[in-house]
Amino acid sequence: MKIAVIGQSLFGQEVYCQLRKEGHEVVGVFTIPDKDGKADPLGLEAEKDGVPVFKFPRWRARGQALPEVVAKYQALGAELNVLPFCSQFIPMEVINAPRHGSIIYHPSLLPRHRGASAINWTLIHGDKKGGFTIFWADDGLDTGDLLLQKECEVLPDDTVSTLYNRFLFPEGIKGMVQAVRLIAEGTAPRCPQSEEGATYEGIQKKETAKINWDQPAEAIHNWIRGNDKVPGAWTEACGQKLTFFNSTLNTSGLSTQGEALPIPGAHRPGVVTKAGLILFGNDDRMLLVKNIQLEDGKMMPASQFFKGSASSDLELTEAELATAEAVRSSWMRILPNVPEVEDSTDFFKSGAASVDVVRLVEEVKELCDGLELENEDVYMATTFRGFIQLLVRKLRGEDDESECVINYVEKAVNKLTLQMPYQLFIGGEFVDAEGSKTYNTINPTDGSVRTVARGLCLGVCVLTADMQGHGRGIEQEDEERGERGLADVMEQHQEELATIEALDAGAVYTLALKTHVGMSIQTFRYFAGWCDKIQGATIPINQARPNRNLTLTKKEPVGVCGIVIPWNYPLMMLSWKTAACLAAGNTVVIKPAQVTPLTALKFAELTLKAGIPKGVVNILPGSGSLVGQRLSDHPDVRKIGFTGSTEVGKHIMKSCALSNVKKVSLELGGKSPLIIFADCDLNKAVQMGMSSVFFNKGENCIAAGRLFVEESIHNQFVQKVVSLRLESELEGQAAGGAMVPSEETRMNRVLSAAYASNVHQSTVSPAGFFFQPTVFTDVEDHMYIAKEESFGPIMIISRFADGDVDAVLSRANATEFGLASGVFTRDINKALYVSDKLQAGTVFINTYNKTDVAAPFGGFKQSGFGKDLGEAALNEYLRIKTVTFEY
Repeated sequence: MKIAVIGQSLFGQEVYCQLRKEGHEVVGVFTIPDKDGKADPLGLEAEKDGVPVFKFPRWRARGQALPEVVAKYQALGAELNVLPFCSQFIPMEVINAPRHGSIIYHPSLLPRHRGASAINWTLIHGDKKGGFTIFWADDGLDTGDLLLQKECEVLPDDTVSTLYNRFLFPEGIKGMVQAVRLIAEGTAPRCPQSEEGATYEGIQKKETAKINWDQPAEAIHNWIRGNDKVPGAWTEACGQKLTFFNSTLNTSGLSTQGEALPIPGAHRPGVVTKAGLILFGNDDRMLLVKNIQLEDGKMMPASQFFKGSASSDLELTEAELATAEAVRSSWMRILPNVPEVEDSTDFFKSGAASVDVVRLVEEVKELCDGLELENEDVYMATTFRGFIQLLVRKLRGEDDESECVINYVEKAVNKLTLQMPYQLFIGGEFVDAEGSKTYNTINPTDGSVRTVARGLCLGVCVLTADMQGHGRGIEQEDEERGERGLADVMEQHQEELATIEALDAGAVYTLALKTHVGMSIQTFRYFAGWCDKIQGATIPINQARPNRNLTLTKKEPVGVCGIVIPWNYPLMMLSWKTAACLAAGNTVVIKPAQVTPLTALKFAELTLKAGIPKGVVNILPGSGSLVGQRLSDHPDVRKIGFTGSTEVGKHIMKSCALSNVKKVSLELGGKSPLIIFADCDLNKAVQMGMSSVFFNKGENCIAAGRLFVEESIHNQFVQKVVSLRLESELEGQAAGGAMVPSEETRMNRVLSAAYASNVHQSTVSPAGFFFQPTVFTDVEDHMYIAKEESFGPIMIISRFADGDVDAVLSRANATEFGLASGVFTRDINKALYVSDKLQAGTVFINTYNKTDVAAPFGGFKQSGFGKDLGEAALNEYLRIKTVTFEY
């Protein structure tokens, strides 16, 4: 179809590009005239493609279409006009000219918010639903028949920018293309707009954006966020106009201790606190404002309001003066209409737009050895002098960036006062879930209850990770430094982490310290060493004579990765996957197990201390059916790493295929066989056999699910096992610690069989979620407990005939699981033969549970695919690109 595109901005550019990809012929592009010497992105893109571009300053005069303009348009022969982001009034002679007419994009669910500033009014009115409309143009403003509408949830702290970036921009582009597709197919609807619910608010301007204080806090919050960033909601205070930005109703746990800020007309004075400026509505509820703009245009953190005039300018060194001149040259390139950049030159008053902010941040990064600025930093220091002062402070490490506000639950235990975060972790901040939803988790050692935020902010979380990933560009040595720094910080807090792991997952403290936490630290150190060793290859290919060819491969990060971890090793499983994911250069959204989220949230706090860039790591506690499912379904998530049950793994794999064919690695259930031959070191076999089952209370994916003991030593083996008593290692608790109270635990399924079998129990269970370590003997292959994974401290022993190696191998392999396996024998030939025949991803010989950060770990068959640990794990979070040259 022949299409004329009439619009502007990046939105118009993207719609134009997608229409061409769909095979449509764009016969002409009509955009706005160049502004301050800079062409609009839509026009630039079309000019590169050789498409005619027209930049009419106006289409009509005194209400009449300009004949010369209409003539130039009609000469193109368009069959449809597409207006993706059009700010000009287009005459009906042009609107009605194509045989298919014209379609327009509008950022609201028409008829609501007809007219200008539609996104602003969606927020100002506190709408719970927002969205966009594509409608057929007529001679009214936004009154034409509806073609297509899509809606989204408006989050409590959404601003114009977040709503636009999260939904209206990406989904709006897809909607425009879909609308054109429906028109081409002849199936596009025309639904008359109802007048019911129609609104006609005017455009938001600075003079009309003054805050009315005689209303509830939520209404004030809606007014501020509806005017953020343009034109800005303002009030009079301290003898000047103050404009407020970045408002939130998330004030739980905030202290109101601070310096009072009298505001004429306000119900109560504001309070400048460490977290920002607390304001009050006439209902006495609070809202928090994080940024304030002074009347002279200077932006500052609200927490620094009373300190703003006190800070003195830094005296720059010669090297810093040289950096300042290099940055001045950068400003000159970005602001071509400014003859000279002086100290007082204002970035935005000189014509800079939001896209120029991104460019400035990137150029400063190049000039200052990778210094990471936030876009917000540019808004905070708009003059050149102020910007250089901010930049130098950051380079010196003296910037006054306020610390992340973290709300804790405190608990005195193990001679420590634990501070445990309980909110979601998104974009480097701890925030409440949507609607402040929470859920309870249980301390398995005593049954006490804790409250944790329930993750329902996935869209924002993935967008944050995606945007951080696109703008990341971190050098490999910075990746390495970040992971090593994280390992160091975790080591400094290892006692806290181990204690939280004991409380949250019931782990024995000493085991948690050595394994849960110790191996987590080792994992980050190990993968830090891989950051600068990820490389491709050169490949010889057939030459296309008379020319020659060169083919090389590059390994690239896949993008946003979702990691779903289990409850048996909460921190260690997080570390196994996250360390490899970050080393490969990705960003990550982590869903800890619903019942054990606390070490993951403490880990989030430690990423801030380690200087991991905001948005690289995000953590959403909650249920697998909600958060995990949405991660699997989300189109911007490019990889899922999952450890858990086979049943859930199959469901995740299906969701990943149906959503966007995302990459997936699965470490699933196990029923690992351990074969003990008569020629083994019996004492070692008994000790290691018990460890293979009872290690970490049996909540161990590679636990030996069934021990096959050769007939001639069977009775002796059982006698030695039963005679040994396990001892508690955490505050006198029962063997191996408390069991995690999870519905996924299959331990309960075998309780009914315990009294129908030959059972040997080794301890007495105290109060709490404890289970007596249990031994089942004379187990036959057809029994339930011989087939199903118990995931508890349950030893299952079967005997096999002396010397019948192939028969016991057949029995050991007669399962759909294939995670791990083991063999005890002094005969090296037998050991190698058995290891060759066992169908499992890991085979232990004369040992068990011997995992190492350098050794790949993963299963066969229905125990999953893909690897954690070792170099192989990196490949799970990388994609290979092949590049071929001809010369």
